Amino acid sequence: MMQAGVDIGGTFTDFVVHDAGQLKIHKILSTPHNPAEAMLMGLAHLTMNHVAALTQIAHGSTVATNAILERRGAKIGLIATQGFRDILFIGRQNRPELYALHPQIPTPLIPRDLCYEVPERLDYRGQVLVPLDIAALDAILDALMAQQVEAIAVCFLYSFVNPEHEEIVRKRILERGLLEAWQVALSSEVLPEFREYERASTVALEAYVRPVMTRYIETLSQSLPENTSLRIMKSDGGVMNAAHIREKAVYTALSGPAAGVMGAFHLAKLAGYDHIITLDMGGTSTDVALCPGEPQVSPNSEIDGLPLRIRLLDIETIGAGGGSLVRVDAGGALRVGPQSAGAVPGPAVYGRGGEQPTVSDANAILGRLDPDHFLGGELRLDAEAAKRAFQPLADQLGLSLVAAAQGVITVANSNIDRAVRRVSVARGHDPRQFTLVAFGGAGPLHACEVAERLEMARVLIPRYPGVLCAMGLLVADIMIDHSLPIMVTATRGLVARLRAMQAELLALGRDALRQEGVTDEDMQFKVLLDMRYVGQAYELTIPFEYDVVANFHKAHQQTYGHALEDRSVEIVNMRLQATGTLPKPILQPEATEDVSPAPAFLGDKPSPNDGTIARYDREKLLPGMRFRGEALIFQLDATTYVPAGWGVRVDSYRNLILERG
Repeated sequence: MMQAGVDIGGTFTDFVVHDAGQLKIHKILSTPHNPAEAMLMGLAHLTMNHVAALTQIAHGSTVATNAILERRGAKIGLIATQGFRDILFIGRQNRPELYALHPQIPTPLIPRDLCYEVPERLDYRGQVLVPLDIAALDAILDALMAQQVEAIAVCFLYSFVNPEHEEIVRKRILERGLLEAWQVALSSEVLPEFREYERASTVALEAYVRPVMTRYIETLSQSLPENTSLRIMKSDGGVMNAAHIREKAVYTALSGPAAGVMGAFHLAKLAGYDHIITLDMGGTSTDVALCPGEPQVSPNSEIDGLPLRIRLLDIETIGAGGGSLVRVDAGGALRVGPQSAGAVPGPAVYGRGGEQPTVSDANAILGRLDPDHFLGGELRLDAEAAKRAFQPLADQLGLSLVAAAQGVITVANSNIDRAVRRVSVARGHDPRQFTLVAFGGAGPLHACEVAERLEMARVLIPRYPGVLCAMGLLVADIMIDHSLPIMVTATRGLVARLRAMQAELLALGRDALRQEGVTDEDMQFKVLLDMRYVGQAYELTIPFEYDVVANFHKAHQQTYGHALEDRSVEIVNMRLQATGTLPKPILQPEATEDVSPAPAFLGDKPSPNDGTIARYDREKLLPGMRFRGEALIFQLDATTYVPAGWGVRVDSYRNLILERG
């Protein structure tokens, strides 16, 4: 069975193919005008034009993300309960920047002239107070069709308790032949939970990206052989059948970094490290995540300032990548990102027309990118172009080229340092007790220096760090989430009701996994509760186990440093995480021997800091080999920089274990 993982990023498209126990990798520049173009080119290259031999493709893309960020989604309308037409505009009345005199509030995805309200009303128990006015609904539908919308989002008050009115709206649209069922997004299906604004925002995002993702996936599927199964990465680290994209398009909106976290945790756990912090640094951004024994899932996020309340991996993203543009701001401070040179024209050192200084150009000036060993020699670097791009910046700062480049790297590493602290120290975890797993095209270049700032003693560089997101797609399982609202105070008498709801959720999960072709033996279930103290405005999610109240107090103490054990506890939602285990590439450990790294040594090169940098070919580094920095390790998909004072050890899975001292 030949499987492929394909991750389309802002700068590069990465590939990993698993066939008969062997892994093959590939990396090409992305094609932003048509992301599928690079994907099909890479698959043809790896399979020697026998794409039909692929039985399964797991795919991660930024199509939904870019559609939201660039406001290139579908033209959609909103139908809300009478009196709530402006819910997307009013929001929570939060100030994103407390001291900004003129705060910039994100523009809603749906303009006001496409937002409508219809007479209907339910109470908090789901009982009908005002019946749905069908005549008024028909008038709204006529107006929306005249405005040529591609999809409609429906969000009524308390529909998460009783979805009847929302379902009537969809039924009416289908009866009149106005749209297809997948073009109508109901909040009771997308997010059956309380908090009206977040539910409205999430269903609007779903309707906004559904037509875009549907067209993209259908076009891609038509280009693939009929016998090839296509699965899509979700934001929670699982995959779903591409056929479900018409129901859960927004679940892919923040899926890009998720594959990397899943791949990093899988490989690190094989190597014996299950408490890790991931550092994924690509061309456009850097993503970091904490995995204290397992990847962490969060119920809340936002994209471009818009609430997106779906389950997703808890990842911190910053605009600091190899292609991040460098500038001096009005106050004279050196800034790195968030703007990026992207794939076109890219950093100046790529020789594709870039003229502004970037982080990659800084690494080239410091000798950490070698013109003869980048992308396996397939992309020839232009070191002189990097120097030309950096010279105006160096002149502005009054520094030499080398000092200016070192300053850029220091600022970039400082930005990453703060992101790591936000996912670790700010949440009660000491990063010194974790292993830093670095990947992405630029992650191994910065990992050791970031670890030094955080006093972390160990860095793990996977065998194929530059394509680890694609590898993560191959090890991801099918994951399905269901939730039921509860909103009651926790009491002993509530146990029977909770058990009944648990049985209902488990039945839903089993049916959903069976539709994905998962056997009962490969199913795993985890039931969780969203809980809070009465009067709180936020929840903690804990396992549904014996004495959930005591477990909640303990979780609150660990998370926030205190617990209010005399306060009543409220259960807000019950959740089910249903997992269908999929076959994964089998990676066998090799025997380690204490052998010299001399066969991998490529010689020394002068260092800009008046020393020398040893160079190694990673393909020739065997398990058991050891050496010390300062060194560069070259491979097709990434370059690893080992500073002086760090040692390198190759483990039985051919990971690089870098340790201080």
